Amino acid sequence: MNFLRVIRYQNLLMLVLMQLILRYGFLKLIKLPGGIPVPLALKDFHYALLILSTVCIAAGGYLINDIFDQETDRENKPGKVVIGKTISEKTGYRYYAILNIIGVGVGTYLSLLIGRMGFSMLFISIVIVLYLYASSLKQSLLIGNLIVAVLLSVSVLIVGIFDLYPMLTFENRGYLGTYFIIMLAYAAFAFLINFIRELVKDLEDVDGDYNEGMNTLPIVLGVDRTAILVFWLSLVPILILLYCINEYLVKYDLFFSVGYALALIVAPLIYFSAKMWSARKQQEFHHLANVLKLVLFFGILSITVMTINIVQLHA
Repeated sequence: MNFLRVIRYQNLLMLVLMQLILRYGFLKLIKLPGGIPVPLALKDFHYALLILSTVCIAAGGYLINDIFDQETDRENKPGKVVIGKTISEKTGYRYYAILNIIGVGVGTYLSLLIGRMGFSMLFISIVIVLYLYASSLKQSLLIGNLIVAVLLSVSVLIVGIFDLYPMLTFENRGYLGTYFIIMLAYAAFAFLINFIRELVKDLEDVDGDYNEGMNTLPIVLGVDRTAILVFWLSLVPILILLYCINEYLVKYDLFFSVGYALALIVAPLIYFSAKMWSARKQQEFHHLANVLKLVLFFGILSITVMTINIVQLHA
């Protein structure tokens, strides 16, 4: 159980669910003209291996982060420290190596399978970036926040890169290109929400980060100014979503999707913004970070809701 805690198994389960939704709740449901299924490069077993690869690399990232964060974690969350307490640092490094060997190895195999050996560099690059983030980059102002947000969006794009891109032909590139753009939009959504969430987590951990000499935004600007900045930043996805709902859902009579988006994505974001304006305590920031995690989940799930809505509308 301690090992599962240190690799953040709840976050990994969300990652697995997200990638399952993108394939089986979107790419497998949507059809080309004439009712033809979307051609996909990976068989179900190989797609499971892609998920395994991304999960192992993500787990390794969480693990190495905890190895380097031992002192900070003792300050911010003393009751949840695992590395150096129930799992030794040496054992932690051993698990870290095993996870990355599996992740990169499986990713390389899949790259060979689809005839795109260069794609294996994506897995290697992620491992390197996660190590640099844990060891030094997260101490730089905003760099760490951006890296975490980008890596989450990559976990969305990797589905399109491995499943759609190898199947592009002159005849189908218009449709497959559109589906890839949709996935790109979801990746951008994941990036923006996760970036805001990382700032909220910095607000939550400001005391421990300050004692460890970190250079986060709340330490540079102060908690009050950063909280207000996050409030204004949180209005950006709300405005973008309202525009997209009107432009792409209302216009095409996807009213079930409209209700879903307003109730489960926009409304929680408005709640987040309202609470963020006055939030100043660690418990409040922790709660708001969890709200954004739910927004991210329901946001990704919306791709299935909209796909089903479109299919039923044209049935």
